[in-house]
Amino acid sequence: MPTIAANRTNWPTLGQVLTQAEHARFRAGESDAVRAVYREYGRLVYAVCRNQLGDPQLAEDAAQQTFLKAWRSAHTVDPGRDLAPWLATIARRTAIDVYRQEHRQASSDLDDVPAAHPALVQEPVAIERTYDAWQVRQALDELPADERQIIQLQHLEGLSQTAVAQRLGVPVGTVKSRSFRAHKKLAGRLGHLREGFD
Repeated sequence: MPTIAANRTNWPTLGQVLTQAEHARFRAGESDAVRAVYREYGRLVYAVCRNQLGDPQLAEDAAQQTFLKAWRSAHTVDPGRDLAPWLATIARRTAIDVYRQEHRQASSDLDDVPAAHPALVQEPVAIERTYDAWQVRQALDELPADERQIIQLQHLEGLSQTAVAQRLGVPVGTVKSRSFRAHKKLAGRLGHLREGFD
């Protein structure tokens, strides 16, 4: 397997697209295809590992191990399945293994702790939230720059449409139409996240 530098300052940006050909090459076990998968899902895998472990260095190690395990079992992935949930599951399990290994070395008493102890396993909701946040960030990154800027000003800075128009030097009608288009696109891409709230 190719070595991937596990330096969190070099993690790839979100929003890159993994082609169907790259998915197929990855599932076929081609070693260079793991780089494309890493490019697309590296941040997600690191976030899951960091969320589980808390320690950046251990998270980097767990992320590296996650991609190695994924590469070795790539042939088992359903071709129609998105890799993100599959990788997030591998990352979570790997992080738990790393946690156990680290703490087993520090204390032999860890063997007496049940596998479901809260210190070893976080609530699955934390992983779901990490994945949901990743999906929202990716959907935002896919918006055109002018629409993304309006969403950020409205929702992250809390500005009204009038204040956004003043800040950008555009008519309020322009802000409203861009905001409408952006929200419509986000609703289409992220509608599945609302299912649990209805």
